[in-house]
Amino acid sequence: MSFYEAVEVTISDAIGIPFRILDRSPIGGGCINRAEKLAGSGKAFFLKANRASFLSQFDNEIASLRELANCETVRTPKTIASGVVGETSYLVLEYIPIGRPENNGWKLLGKQLASLHQKFGTSFGWNRDNAIGATLQRNTPTNDWIAFYQEHRLAFQLELAAKKGFPLVEAQTLLNSIPRFFEDYNPKPSLLHGDLWSGNVSFDQDGRPFVYDPCCYYGDRETDLAFTEFFGGFNLDFYKAYNAAYPLDSGYEQRKTLYNLYHSLNHFNLFGPPYDRQSASMASELLAMAG
Repeated sequence: MSFYEAVEVTISDAIGIPFRILDRSPIGGGCINRAEKLAGSGKAFFLKANRASFLSQFDNEIASLRELANCETVRTPKTIASGVVGETSYLVLEYIPIGRPENNGWKLLGKQLASLHQKFGTSFGWNRDNAIGATLQRNTPTNDWIAFYQEHRLAFQLELAAKKGFPLVEAQTLLNSIPRFFEDYNPKPSLLHGDLWSGNVSFDQDGRPFVYDPCCYYGDRETDLAFTEFFGGFNLDFYKAYNAAYPLDSGYEQRKTLYNLYHSLNHFNLFGPPYDRQSASMASELLAMAG
């Protein structure tokens, strides 16, 4: 049985009716997986494929998508199936045709994200580790957000960066300074998308938003908001609607640099320069703010 024949069987079992692939169309935009639209039998699905060892990552993505879907806030693609055929693992999701945002599309996304961030957990972290891009993201549950962010986010990325030839000057000083950004702020463990940049947001043909490629955990909601600003692309209406529904706390403008340093370091660890220079500049800015 070929790879695609096996995928047909898995999809058929998952949806309860026969499915046959009549057309396959490559989908670009990702840098980790091979992606295709599978069409046939009056239906269409989104397929991701990678090496066999990547199956655990696909299963983590399924868990994140289901965690978001259970909250009934922002739309996500429905999960269909995952599996391995020979040396290739795969993930099958609902295929959502992409359109343009309706007049209130970005506003709606802001409201929905505010609702998502008001789904609180009992601790920071999650019940499983996952990955940010292709990098391990440890989610060991803890009641202390500062300790969680120090150890499982910044320190971990700093260690990886040092192994790749970028030992950040004053890394330990930076880690020790983190509590200063939380002297008047005590975040709650909000459910997070975890990788919320413009490339993981789209609008369906009715102009309504949906998100994908999450790496969920429970943490400070500001981490999601900060990353929306890292590459840009989010409409001003999005931020206005979010703040109207769930106003941000004072100090966010400083903490967003702290949170985006994690992503800058991760991009260095994945792609190399110029993210080393960017990370060094951000670290210097944070140390100056911390005094």
